[in-house]
Amino acid sequence: MLLAWIFISCFLQLPILMYSYRNTGCLVRMNYHLTGEGNVVIVGLFPAYAVYPLNKTIDWRMTKFNRDFTVEFKLRNYQCILAMMFAIEKINSNPYILPNTSLGFEVQNVCHGQRRTLVNLFGLFSGTGYALPNYRCSRESMSAAVLTGPSWAIIEYLGTLLDLYKFPQLSFGPFDTTLSEEGRFSSLYQVAPKDTYLTLGIVSLMLHFHWNWVGLFIIDDHIGAQILSDLRSELGKNGVCIAFVEMMLTIRGSFLTTPWKNQVQILESSANVIIIYGDTDSLLSLIVNIMQKLVTWKVWVLNSHWDHSTFDNYFLLDALHGALIFSHHNEEINNFTDFIQTANPYKYPQDIYLHVLWHSFFNCSFFGEDCKIVDNCLPNASLEFLPGNIFDMAMSEESYNVYNAVYAVAHSLHEMTLHQVQFQTLGKGKEMVFFPWQLHPFLKNTQLINHAGDQMVLDWKMKSQAEYDILNFWNFPKGLGINAKVGTFSPNVPEGQELSLSYHMIQWATGLTEIPQSVCSESCHPGFMKTHREGEAYCCFDCKQCPENEISNETDVEQCMKCPETHYANTEKTHCQHKNLTFLSYDDLLGKILSFISLGFSSLTAVVLGVFLKHRDTPIVKANNRHLSYILLITLTLCSLCPLLYIGHPSTVTCILQQNTFGLLFTVALSTVLAKTLTVLIAFKITAPGRMSSWLLIARAPNFIIPICTLLQVVLSGIWLATSPPFIDKDAHSEHGHIIILCNKGSAIAFYCILGYLGTLAIGSYLMAFLSRNLPDTFNEAKLLAFSMLVFCSVWVSFLPVYHSTKGKVIVAMEVLSILASSTSLLGIIFVPKCYIILLRPERNSLHHIRDKTYTTRKTLKT
Repeated sequence: MLLAWIFISCFLQLPILMYSYRNTGCLVRMNYHLTGEGNVVIVGLFPAYAVYPLNKTIDWRMTKFNRDFTVEFKLRNYQCILAMMFAIEKINSNPYILPNTSLGFEVQNVCHGQRRTLVNLFGLFSGTGYALPNYRCSRESMSAAVLTGPSWAIIEYLGTLLDLYKFPQLSFGPFDTTLSEEGRFSSLYQVAPKDTYLTLGIVSLMLHFHWNWVGLFIIDDHIGAQILSDLRSELGKNGVCIAFVEMMLTIRGSFLTTPWKNQVQILESSANVIIIYGDTDSLLSLIVNIMQKLVTWKVWVLNSHWDHSTFDNYFLLDALHGALIFSHHNEEINNFTDFIQTANPYKYPQDIYLHVLWHSFFNCSFFGEDCKIVDNCLPNASLEFLPGNIFDMAMSEESYNVYNAVYAVAHSLHEMTLHQVQFQTLGKGKEMVFFPWQLHPFLKNTQLINHAGDQMVLDWKMKSQAEYDILNFWNFPKGLGINAKVGTFSPNVPEGQELSLSYHMIQWATGLTEIPQSVCSESCHPGFMKTHREGEAYCCFDCKQCPENEISNETDVEQCMKCPETHYANTEKTHCQHKNLTFLSYDDLLGKILSFISLGFSSLTAVVLGVFLKHRDTPIVKANNRHLSYILLITLTLCSLCPLLYIGHPSTVTCILQQNTFGLLFTVALSTVLAKTLTVLIAFKITAPGRMSSWLLIARAPNFIIPICTLLQVVLSGIWLATSPPFIDKDAHSEHGHIIILCNKGSAIAFYCILGYLGTLAIGSYLMAFLSRNLPDTFNEAKLLAFSMLVFCSVWVSFLPVYHSTKGKVIVAMEVLSILASSTSLLGIIFVPKCYIILLRPERNSLHHIRDKTYTTRKTLKT
């Protein structure tokens, strides 16, 4: 089925391919001129066809063309001629408009040479066949107004002459704001609605499909400059970037753009959406180049239609297939399609254009002298038989404006007759005589509702906001030529609802099966943020993952959001999750290990205490001041249990007890060691009775060291609790995904003061033990005490740098390990050797062994 349609479409294209550029002189030689009789005539100047000399440039000074030329049909503009004839027929058949007055028409072709067109325009003022400026040489019907268009070039250079004579000019092309606002042409009335919201509609379409990287082709004139400024502003406000801007220069009067030089730019550009703004004739060269290059993967967004018959060739692919076109919303005029179907050379024998078309498309015999068909035509031939890419039966935007312009002139003439403003009737009332400039007041006040229900206003200040139909150009296979309505843009509806599209109807460019993408950079997914590239448009960026503990839950975010302290970012950095509360608990493996070690060492210390109590009367226990040994063992037992305050959920009580209990117990332990070393030292320094050393030993002065040192520690703890006591704190940063509950020491200075105080006691004990290390005694423990103090100091000196370099539960664990290590070192170094002798070498723990040992020592000293 598809192959059959392709074959049929190709077959239907053959006539236009063969005849659209045929060397025929009828339209030029006969100087296409179509008239319709009436008391009042409306003149229409339409570019129905164009004439190009072969291999020559067009010179406006040429009055006649040589034989080497090519005629190009402009069938879209010819539909405007039919619309004018249709409107005049309807008005003449309506008894309520211009009674006793008939409207006629005079149609002329606007060719490329401005001089020829202006000569014909002078004929309008003087009378057909005269063309004498400032003279009226004919008594033919009066001319009321001139219809011009569709391009701005035609309107402008014809308007210059018409404005001199104050001759009403109604343009059916696109609205030009500058022509009305600047007052350049006081006799000009623009029928088309304003394009005030066209740029907003185009930008809405870009946003709807998320196209933020577009190219611009804009006609290089005052209108194009204004549109470019509006587009830059609207696109910039909505985050759409312009990949490139190409201004298309036009040659006034030729309707052709200058050669398209930047052909490579559009092919190499990463922008897949190209916006083209300009009138139909101005786009000619650009559209031809696009088709010749077969750029089929781009989406074209245009502001106007074009004449498809101009661009047909032998290719089945059309580069403009899938284009989106903004067209003013027009209601269908009843019976217009029927009128076109009945238009043929037999109905309008004076219309040479129809004769040429019938000869070109329907194989009619043609009489070259009169430029009319004679016979052998396709039966019941009609313009309806032509493919849509050659002739569109639906009323175009320009034809709709022509229809409204004719009705505006008719209603103005009707109002003028009713108010009897400077007119006279000659020839028994069959001819209206007036000056065209007398029609201006009525044209300016024209406000009427046409047959389609649309309001028409010629005063540009009173024009309402126009609605747009969004058309999708279907032309695959080439020859289909359908402009399908796929959406609307209505600026009068609530914000956010202006654009309405039917996705299922849109056919995209050839080769695209999904909605095309046109972005400079792919969107940054959630979890990433945009980092703009230096020196490039803001739509061009790189995607960078959010920093630590920051998220982005939307696409294309400029900055990631930081999670609250109670939350943390998930791995994908897309949302924040609640942190789990954690602490060094008994359920943790580390907590269990530390608890077992603490209980184990405390139990071991208690066992040692039991051994000493059981063997309290043995020499080794007595020799080392057993009461101080009992105090030290009891204190070490409590020191081993002290880590249990650090494990479990912290509370205010446990936070206060942790540091103060630790400081108090170790103060007692170290002061006991200091007392033991002083006892040994004082005992061996007694040389004579009555000496101070003897008195100190007898008075047991070393035993007072314990309460004195402990009292100082109590004072320090009291000051700490009074100024800045420990409290419960939360650490939300040390461990990912967790909030660690721990005890804050409150005052770090107080904590370091306690450590410094303990260090002072340890150093003092070490010095005392070091001085008494070589004193002769069987059970002298000075060496053991000195070594134990050395280990104690090493443990806490190592603790300080580790304490400052770790966070969270590790700090707690390190402090617990330091407490266990220091208390265990005291137990192991001081008491394990004694337990070894007591339990495993009892023969050494006897008076006999002591005497032998003493005798041997004295003998050695004498020797």
